[in-house]
Amino acid sequence: MFDWFINLSHVTQALLATMFTYGVTALGAALVFFFKKVNKNVMDAMLGFAGGVMIAASFWSLLSPSIEMSESLGMKSWFVAFIGFISGGILLFLGDKFFSKTKKSDSKIKRSMMLIFSITLHNIPEGLAVGVAFGSLAYGLDGATLSAACMLAFGIGLQNFPEGTAVSVPLRREGYSRKKAFLYGQLSGTIEPISGVLGAILVIKMRFLLPYLLAFAAGAMIYVVVQELIPESQSNKRKDLMALFTLIGFSVMMIMDVALG
Repeated sequence: MFDWFINLSHVTQALLATMFTYGVTALGAALVFFFKKVNKNVMDAMLGFAGGVMIAASFWSLLSPSIEMSESLGMKSWFVAFIGFISGGILLFLGDKFFSKTKKSDSKIKRSMMLIFSITLHNIPEGLAVGVAFGSLAYGLDGATLSAACMLAFGIGLQNFPEGTAVSVPLRREGYSRKKAFLYGQLSGTIEPISGVLGAILVIKMRFLLPYLLAFAAGAMIYVVVQELIPESQSNKRKDLMALFTLIGFSVMMIMDVALG
């Protein structure tokens, strides 16, 4: 059934996978046509589940293959993993610091742009992570499998749904028309196909960068999960239930990677 997808180039696979994650962002943004307020329990459960998926993916789909490949290339695996991982987290940390300074203004336009750009910033490493996961399939690593790459794209797409809503619904409440709120909401996800294709091309053309990029994507994803997804899901009154959704997400990704990979 999926033979057509399997036979595509890894760059094309990365493009289609990130087009899917973008599509889910647009789908989430489209809720603005139907609601001014979306059920918090549903959104928090999705964020918790996606957080679990991304934590598991950070190790089995990204960090573990990074260590394995750096060893095969004669690199110091612990050093490569550390540099790549911490760099991914620090980049997003600096990005958050930069954008938090713009929050001081109460201007409606500035608040709206801050919301759009902050979500877009977080979508860059997510698209990169998907692209790197598909691009790494070219080298036949044990930890890099098509099912794991697809599951990673699914997990990222799942957490993109509430992100799209998180942009469009507040913009609607700020007074934007439904069409404009949707336009800006889906716009935040357009960067993912671009960064996804770039990530796939980089790892295929420059193999020595792959271990660093895998670890970089892992660090960036863990930062997003810890700084954004988990705290948001835990703001729910049913913290215990949201934590359970995180465990379920982690378990699903772990099974996909270990049993099917």
